[in-house]
Amino acid sequence: MSIPKLEFPPFHLPPEAEALRSEVRAFLGETLPKLKTEDRFPSWNTRSSEFSKAMGKKGWIGITWPKRYGGSERSFLDRYVITEELLGNGAPAGAHWVADRQSGPLLLRFGSEEQREAILPRITAGECYFSIGMSEPDSGSDLASVRTRAEPVPGGFRVNGTKVWTSGAHHNHYCITLVRTSGQHGDRHKGLSQLLVDLKTPGITIRPIINLAGRHDWNEVTFSDAFIPESCLIGNEGDGWLQVTSELAFERSGPERFMQNFYILRELVRVLGRQPARRASAILGRLIARLWSLRQMSVAVAGMMQGGKSPGIEAALVKDLGTIYQQDLPEIARAIAESDATTEEDMADFLDVAQYATMIAPSYTIQGGTTQVLRGIVARGLGLR
Repeated sequence: MSIPKLEFPPFHLPPEAEALRSEVRAFLGETLPKLKTEDRFPSWNTRSSEFSKAMGKKGWIGITWPKRYGGSERSFLDRYVITEELLGNGAPAGAHWVADRQSGPLLLRFGSEEQREAILPRITAGECYFSIGMSEPDSGSDLASVRTRAEPVPGGFRVNGTKVWTSGAHHNHYCITLVRTSGQHGDRHKGLSQLLVDLKTPGITIRPIINLAGRHDWNEVTFSDAFIPESCLIGNEGDGWLQVTSELAFERSGPERFMQNFYILRELVRVLGRQPARRASAILGRLIARLWSLRQMSVAVAGMMQGGKSPGIEAALVKDLGTIYQQDLPEIARAIAESDATTEEDMADFLDVAQYATMIAPSYTIQGGTTQVLRGIVARGLGLR
């Protein structure tokens, strides 16, 4: 009997992917200074439709998708490089991020040809944005317990229920929504389906959820007898659990799971100056070493996915360790800066950044699956439970 084990085989991005990196950096260097956003501390969820359209013109949204849908048919590793550069430079890619990362790939795999032709070219053009309709009140990360019900009616479904933490729903065009289309007796994973929901549909109400930093990123989305046409069913009725778990695989191992607050590290290097004290240099070195280790693990997962494997356990571990790193980073950086910042003015600016990052940090625990659920996935995959 073989013993399950984690695999992070050494992997290096190929020369063609690294060549693309230079092109992306040049594009960002020219484009970003011309953009104006309301976000002082940019991260992957900062939005700019202007920037998304510019990315679309470069062919860098849906870069792995077939050309007939507007894609470029390039490798998953090319997409990895683009993602790293967007995160490292604080590019406002939030408008198209979810559609590019997981909604589009889900439609490619499970959607109808009608859905793909109608939606995917708009995504690759940077003109169509998506939300994720999974989480519900009182359900946490237990997706099998969803109570939003889609009752089959002539021509489609009548949907009633509530989704929460729905990022960008007040801006976006569509939400891929996990619903229950049949009873919940016996196996809870059966009877679930996914619907392609137009967020302007009558019967849908979007209410803001304001986070600790005073930002309106999340929403509560309520369905009250909302009619969703049958043509909006993704895949087969009852296959929702299979589909949603494959969708989560796209979400868990990317660079955004350890680079979302990369701006903190950038700011820390700035305030420490060119010749930081030995103690500060040592702590900074440990932070960078942790980041690099996570990056190597993530690249290994990308290489396995490019090779056609499904490294679900490894992806869950990258996300778990990335969450710990991103939550540690603001406090460690603040402590170093308080003792080693070069000027009081630099320190005042840095504290603003650190305060914001600290208020956002708790959300990392639930993004892409809670820490407890991810550790359960790893333990089960290794035969420990």
